[in-house]
Amino acid sequence: MVKFITKSDHGLMRRINQWAAPRWVRLWMVASSRGGDGWLWCSMGLLVLLFGGPSRFDAFSAAAVSAGSSILMFLGLKRLTARIRPCELMPHCWARLLPPDRFSFPSGHSITAFGVATPLALFYPSLWVGLLFCAASIAISRLVLGLHFLSDVLVGSALGVSLGYGAYLVFT
Repeated sequence: MVKFITKSDHGLMRRINQWAAPRWVRLWMVASSRGGDGWLWCSMGLLVLLFGGPSRFDAFSAAAVSAGSSILMFLGLKRLTARIRPCELMPHCWARLLPPDRFSFPSGHSITAFGVATPLALFYPSLWVGLLFCAASIAISRLVLGLHFLSDVLVGSALGVSLGYGAYLVFT
């Protein structure tokens, strides 16, 4: 199974890395990836504290605990798996972003994006479409920019949803 996943990941990586995406896609992917660097989630946390209504402290706490848990989890898993990044195997045809660390699995941007978006979406259901769009854009950007393999992003996203849901349960 690991060989199949690796072969599939590498095949998709080669196709994506050679895709000369339209300018609007390039801008969206770079902006999304930069949004996942942390400032977007910090801004959302501040907005929740200022305008989040009666559940603002619970929502903020759930998102913060989930983000912290996400960071601890991806740092540990990256050291444990030590999977090299796609950009070390094959140069990307247009993306020149540098990875924040050496290892690929799981995607830290994806785990944190879904780890924060999930509890916020559960506390504020009217925002779930926008939160899902932000988290999915961040996750997809990591794949399109050649910084992660598909399995890194999928596992990171699933772990983020799980941690986010768990934090939501703790604070409701």
